[in-house]
Amino acid sequence: MNNDRKRRIAGYVLVCILTMAIGFLIALQIKTTAQSGDYAGGMISLAQAQASAAELKQLKSEKESLGRQLEEIEAKVKEYESSVSDDSSILQEKHEEIAKYKMFSGMSDVEGPGVIVTIDDPESEHGVSGDSIITYNYELLLVLVNKMREADAEAISINDQRITAYTEISLAGSNVNINSVPTAPPYEVRAIGNPSTLESTLGIRYGILYSMKNDYGLTVHLYKKDSVRIPRYTGVIEFEYAKTVEEE
Repeated sequence: MNNDRKRRIAGYVLVCILTMAIGFLIALQIKTTAQSGDYAGGMISLAQAQASAAELKQLKSEKESLGRQLEEIEAKVKEYESSVSDDSSILQEKHEEIAKYKMFSGMSDVEGPGVIVTIDDPESEHGVSGDSIITYNYELLLVLVNKMREADAEAISINDQRITAYTEISLAGSNVNINSVPTAPPYEVRAIGNPSTLESTLGIRYGILYSMKNDYGLTVHLYKKDSVRIPRYTGVIEFEYAKTVEEE
C-alpha cells in the first residue's frame, strides 16, 4: 500500500472519528434541552416559574458550552477535509454526501429564492393589546408551515428557528416555544422554494393568510424574494429506539 493510499484512508478514518464525536456532543445536549418541556402547556405558579427560570438559565449555559465544543470539532473537520480533499476522491465523495444530508436534515444554513411572511397582532385604539391573538392561536403557525410544505418549500424558519421533522411548536405560558426556544410576535416566517408557487398557495382566497387577516384581524404581509437565508437547526437529535438496518 503506497503512502498516498495510506494517507487517504487515514484521512477518512479521522473524519469518521470526528463525526462520531459530534454525535456524542449532540446526544449530551438532547438530555439537557429535553427537560425544558416540563413546564409547557399553560399557566404555572410563581414558584414553578422561578424554578423553571433558574433551570433554563443553567440549561442555556450548558447548551452554549456544548455548542462551542461542537463548533470546535466542526472547525477541525473542515480544516482537515480542506487539506486532503484535493488528493482524496473518497474523502471528497464523503464530504459531499455529508453536506447533502446536513442540508436535508436542516443542519446547515441555506439560501435561495422564496418568500417572507410577517405576522403581528392587530393594534387596538390605545396601541397593541395586552393579549396576543397569534400567541394563543399558535396553531395558525402550524397550518402556515404545512401549507408551505404543500407548496414544496425546501426550507422553513420561524423567527430564525429552523423547522425540521423534529420541531415542536407549543404554547408555554405567554410564549410560543419553537425548538424549545420561547418566541413572541411579531413572527417572521421564511420559506425557500418557488416564490410564485408559494405566493399563490399561501395567498389563495379563504386560505391561511386570508383567514389570519379576516378571521383573526392579524397584520399579515407576504414578500417574494430573490434570496432568502435560513439558518441551520441548532437543537439536537437523538435516536433511542430507531436503529440503522444493515444492508445484506
